[in-house]
Amino acid sequence: MGDFLQGRVIAVTGAGRGIGRAVALGCAAEGARVVVNDYGVAMDGGNPTSEVAAAVVKEIEAAGGEAVAVADDVSTMAGGARVVAAAVERWGRLDGVVCVAGILRERMLFNMSEEEWDGVVDTHLKGTFTVFRAAAALMRAQGGGTLVGFTSGNHTGSVSQANYSAAKGGVISLVRSAALGLHKYGVTANCVAPVARTRMSANVPMELTEIGEPEDVAALVVYLLSARAAGITGQVYTVAGPKIAVWAQPRELRSMYAEGGGWTPERIAEALPGAVGSDPMPMLAQLDAMARAAAAKQRPNA
Repeated sequence: MGDFLQGRVIAVTGAGRGIGRAVALGCAAEGARVVVNDYGVAMDGGNPTSEVAAAVVKEIEAAGGEAVAVADDVSTMAGGARVVAAAVERWGRLDGVVCVAGILRERMLFNMSEEEWDGVVDTHLKGTFTVFRAAAALMRAQGGGTLVGFTSGNHTGSVSQANYSAAKGGVISLVRSAALGLHKYGVTANCVAPVARTRMSANVPMELTEIGEPEDVAALVVYLLSARAAGITGQVYTVAGPKIAVWAQPRELRSMYAEGGGWTPERIAEALPGAVGSDPMPMLAQLDAMARAAAAKQRPNA
């Protein structure tokens, strides 16, 4: 066992399988005591079971670590609070939370139901908020702590996962807001956009040329939770196997100003294309390739 997180208490949601499990095991291997949260649902959010969280706790304990299972649904305020409370009840503190829990309900926007929208947004975005909300109050009082949210490259847009993309974009804004609001209390907040082989990535409609394993993601998360990353906050990192990248902060690219009066549609039509223009969407360039591959019953590269 390592000592990157020696003595720290970390809570991980969605920790029963895939990346969440790898994060929980990775934290324990580096000396942390771990709250293993997983509602135990299928990819679409159905059929919950508490067994998956308990199984990861057994793995950690078998390796000589300490862990406790919490099977609550973090899309509820009570569930998020319970994850934090479990840490305090067992070990008296909480030093970091990692919100990995998520589901998929893929559908084109014009066919998407309210239930499909709500289920995904509630699990990813609200599920991050409920845990962050409870943890932030505790960490403010402690004078320090680390929040880690999980997003996706799909926060830039998706053909058939508008619910997922919207939720993941929301997680980024939530993390940046937490970084700003909690900075003076010594609390950091960052986001991870993983590309790893999981039951979710198996359904991506293209061949991912940059992809790694859940353990690659866990290594980055452990670092972000450690004292070595104390000065890092408000960042979004992609980890895809051997690659780690940081995303740019949102900023204006170009601007223009009306002279001699306000804007009219006609004046905007004349000035905007040349003075401001637009910022190309990378995904648009891939749509034709995806369509051709689908017609040939192949998976395009990305």
